[in-house]
Amino acid sequence: MLQQIQGIMSIIGWLDIIDILIVATVLYKIYIMIRDTRAVALLKGLIVLLVATLISKWLSLNVINWLLQKTMTVVLVALPVVFQPELRRGLEQLGRGKLFSKRVFLDEEETQVLLEEIIWGVTRLAKNKTGAIIVFERETGLNDYAETGTRIDGLVSNELLNNIFVPNSPLHDGAVLIRANRIMAAGCILPLSDARTLGKELGTRHRAALGLSEQADALVIVVSEETGIISIAVGGFLERYIEPQGLKDYLQPLYTTKPSTFSDFFNRRLS
Repeated sequence: MLQQIQGIMSIIGWLDIIDILIVATVLYKIYIMIRDTRAVALLKGLIVLLVATLISKWLSLNVINWLLQKTMTVVLVALPVVFQPELRRGLEQLGRGKLFSKRVFLDEEETQVLLEEIIWGVTRLAKNKTGAIIVFERETGLNDYAETGTRIDGLVSNELLNNIFVPNSPLHDGAVLIRANRIMAAGCILPLSDARTLGKELGTRHRAALGLSEQADALVIVVSEETGIISIAVGGFLERYIEPQGLKDYLQPLYTTKPSTFSDFFNRRLS
């Protein structure tokens, strides 16, 4: 075994090592780009399908293997269509030199400043009965929805949130998408929920907040334009009558705990 390893190492040169490193780096960056979209679920399904095909071939399950191979052919043909938004965004980032950009990570001080700005901003919106919908990205990427709005990429602040949702302004009807401490986009269109249990007094903002929470793990804050009542949607559930000062109880775990822990926290609040 040692002689075989030494033989392989003697064949590999510096150019081969550089070649491998470049390919590995590009694949990693592609993974990072896909991870920020819903396409990651499709990619996982493709991997499962590939593994099942290999296993069926190894076990000589000819009929199953034939069906899986035909399915793989159809999937491979459909991939450019399914991943069209991600492919377009990847080429745009490559052209702008942003493919190798780094993510933003918050320390404790930055988190506290961010929470204060959000709570202050939502409190003002509720006091003035200004309708608003604010989405916080978690593990599921929301780039697909950001594409439907106007890109901002600005630091979250009380003033910016209130200016975006000023009545009759160009972006006030859509949602604001927040990643870490930056507003990704505003005026974004979200999917509406078909839940029949939602009260008739709740409008499109609440249905959009609930609809997104059904499809992604995002947390969504909604401020009613009619009553100023603050609601929170996550995991397909909507909780209303959130006190402005109680927002920190919901937002703090969002930035300080793992996704599963946060979900457990929210479920305990509902019970």
